[in-house]
Amino acid sequence: MSFRTTHSGWSRRAALSGLVGLAGCGLTPVYGPNGAGTALRGSIAFATPESVADYQLRTQLIARLGDTVQPRWTLRVSLTETPTPATITLDGDTTRFNLVGTADWTLSDMAGGAVTAGDVSTFTSYSATGSTVATQAAQADASARLAVAMADLIVSRLLLAAPELGL
Repeated sequence: MSFRTTHSGWSRRAALSGLVGLAGCGLTPVYGPNGAGTALRGSIAFATPESVADYQLRTQLIARLGDTVQPRWTLRVSLTETPTPATITLDGDTTRFNLVGTADWTLSDMAGGAVTAGDVSTFTSYSATGSTVATQAAQADASARLAVAMADLIVSRLLLAAPELGL
C-alpha cells in the first residue's frame, strides 16, 4: 500500500513571499548576528537570593543568557511562590495544589540607574495524593519547573525590552 502526497507549489510560493516580506520590514532574528539575544549574552550579572528556587531560576537564566563574561548590567530578581489548593475532596482533603509564582525583576546598568524593570507570574501544579514524601518530592519538582518557566518569561521580557537598552 502506498500513499501519494502532492504538494502545492502555491503554499511554497506563499511561504517564500512571506519571508521576503519579513526581510523587508527590518526584522532582526533575536539570536542573529545583530540580535538582542546575542548582545545580552554574557553581559548580565545575576543577583538572586540564596534559596533552592532562586538557584534554579539563576541556572535557567544562565542557560538562556550565558554566564557573565563582561558584565554590563545587573539583573536582580525577587521570587515568591505560593501554594494554593486546586482540588479539594468532599472530605476537605486537598489532593492537588497550584504553585503560583511571581518574580519582580530589575535590570540595572553597571554604571548606575535602573534600565528596565517588570514582573512576571505563572503557575504549575502538583499532586498531593501519595505519601508525605511523594507530596514533598512533587512540590520540589513543581518548584523547579516554576523557576524554569519564570526565568524563560523574564528572558522574553528582556528581549522585548532590548530596543530600550540600545541593542
